[in-house]
Amino acid sequence: MTEDARFEDAGGRPIYLGAMDPDDLSVLSALAQDAVLPSSEMRWLKGERRLVLLVNRLRREEETARGGVERVRALLVIDHAVRVASQGVTRGDPDTILQILSIAFDPGEDAAGAVEITLAGDGLIRAEVEALEVTLKDVTRPYAAVSGKAPDHGA
Repeated sequence: MTEDARFEDAGGRPIYLGAMDPDDLSVLSALAQDAVLPSSEMRWLKGERRLVLLVNRLRREEETARGGVERVRALLVIDHAVRVASQGVTRGDPDTILQILSIAFDPGEDAAGAVEITLAGDGLIRAEVEALEVTLKDVTRPYAAVSGKAPDHGA
């Protein structure tokens, strides 16, 4: 019998996860929720068919373990991207801060579709892909969140 992984299983280690189906992507979406990034930290590498975002991810998996709120810099990478579009995003301005609310897959024909990153303030980033492959990888040590608290979405 197999058992799903739990946040506690990470034991404080960096996250490096991939999503190749919508169920996997929902896990990455939960881990990336409330990540923030300046719009200047997005790169569309057209020749490599890759969209890369360097985000400041909220480490929910450590909130209860350490009693404080931490963030970590992480790479969110969407591979096999053939077209990228955005709505409500001022690109390249380091003063424009984007906040990720969710990441979802809008299926198309065969394995193709679109990865949609919904942002706070009605923003959206849409990457049309030939196949779903998204990775999330922590690339720095955790640091205390400047605000000292997790975002509150109101219940």
